[in-house]
Amino acid sequence: MGAIVPKKFLSSLPITNQTITALMNNNKKRTWFIAFVVSLGGFLFGFDAGIISGVMSYAGPEFNLDDLQNGWVTSSPSFAAMIAMLISGRLSDLLGRKKVLIVVAFIYALSALLSAYATSYEMLYMARMLGGLAFGAALILAPMYIAEIASAENRGKLVSMQQLNIVFGFFAAFLSNYFFNEANGAEGTSLTDETVWRWMLGVELLPAVLYFILMFFVPRSPRWLYLKGKTTEAKAVLNRIHGVDFATEEIKAIEQSIEDQKSTDKNKIGELFGPALKFIVFVGLVVGILQQATGINAIYFYATSIFKQTGIGTDAAFSSGILLSVTSVIFTIISMLLIDRLGRRPLLLFGIAGIAVSMLLCGYGFNKATYQLTATNIAQLENIDQSKLTPLVDKIYDNDIDFKNAMKSSLGNQVYAKNDGAILEAATTMNGTLILIGILGFVACFAFSLGPVMWVLLSELYPTKYRGLAIGFIAFVNSFTSWIVQQVFPWELSNLGNATSFFIFGVIALVGFFAMLKILPETKGKSLEEIEAEYVY
Repeated sequence: MGAIVPKKFLSSLPITNQTITALMNNNKKRTWFIAFVVSLGGFLFGFDAGIISGVMSYAGPEFNLDDLQNGWVTSSPSFAAMIAMLISGRLSDLLGRKKVLIVVAFIYALSALLSAYATSYEMLYMARMLGGLAFGAALILAPMYIAEIASAENRGKLVSMQQLNIVFGFFAAFLSNYFFNEANGAEGTSLTDETVWRWMLGVELLPAVLYFILMFFVPRSPRWLYLKGKTTEAKAVLNRIHGVDFATEEIKAIEQSIEDQKSTDKNKIGELFGPALKFIVFVGLVVGILQQATGINAIYFYATSIFKQTGIGTDAAFSSGILLSVTSVIFTIISMLLIDRLGRRPLLLFGIAGIAVSMLLCGYGFNKATYQLTATNIAQLENIDQSKLTPLVDKIYDNDIDFKNAMKSSLGNQVYAKNDGAILEAATTMNGTLILIGILGFVACFAFSLGPVMWVLLSELYPTKYRGLAIGFIAFVNSFTSWIVQQVFPWELSNLGNATSFFIFGVIALVGFFAMLKILPETKGKSLEEIEAEYVY
């Protein structure tokens, strides 16, 4: 990372304003590079989440999975992530953030390989659970590490880089799915319905290997080094990252914070609910639950399926996923530009209000849909026994539940699952533009609020001594909420219907807005030690 020049030597040199500016720019570039590398775990999470929405269009019918099994293959990584989130914070307190993240990168690569070669439903979800262990650890350790190497002035932007990498991962996954879907069955390719989903999963191996290699080029966390008594190395890291003058101020603040905590016993999870921490833990829990309970992973993990529900067809559903991910990227960048200017609280409040409106709009749009198959429509459907649909000709359904149940009863679950995009495209009458606006509005609002800002808040609110434990606990609850949403969503669509499912998300977001309006603090522009002094002791 470059040699450290003694301060005494620097003072004897003719330092100009241009030299100082150049040094500051180099320090900023170094910090941004470190934050980018560490947050690549977020890219892999986004890639995995985006890929599965296309994979299940092929793997589900191949293994003849029901709604609960579809939900489990999709949600099993989040279930495994709960375990990782509960222990990885403490594990990183013992072994160091960097060392655990290197292991995480290796597990990502192994999961991608095993998923691509899955020969059964059981092997597929077990391989994906392995990946869940990896991203569960990465999602909490990356923002923790970045907050510990960043300055107060740019901490919001740097920690938000994880969310930017997540949405870039979604974008890469949806783009990859789109091209694989286009190539499936095309002349000159060997891809079929039975193999295309394996390539979708296997391509994740490439960024996982890159992540593993680059992690060896980042330093250990200076605040963690201080906790372990490795003060010489900690000072060296701070000097390399920030320069001697700024590092001196950071060192003083860290040493004072460590000194204040020396008299306390070893922290236990029960202490998170004590008088000193209960407020900031409650804030973290509210934001952590809302981030997932408003439906973001239902949208991302089932994006292809949701777009099929609008009747636009399978090919258009895959391409709409690209539009969704581009929207995420644009508004995450906007969030990074605004978070250290406007603050955390305004972005969160405005975003959650927009999420509520968008989900309620989707619910309204689906509620107005009707479904009808004409003889002409049925004649255009390929790969199915059209005679089985003859009794349903010109019958009008005013909700998707009755229509889909009639299709499954006539064709069977497996045949309907393979052809649901074409059938819904032929039968659905709805305002698809309204649904698209609602979903894109939801994604945009999430991308500049709950997505990046939650991780920034969690990385800031807790004292160094409790940071690993507190973030691990809240991330566990966050992941548990995510797992519930992913596991239940296919069942919701089949049994409650599209409209009710989206109305539920909208009501949760509306309640969350009023809760956050009352309790949400502002941490903009404050050092970690200042935040600790204000909200803890």
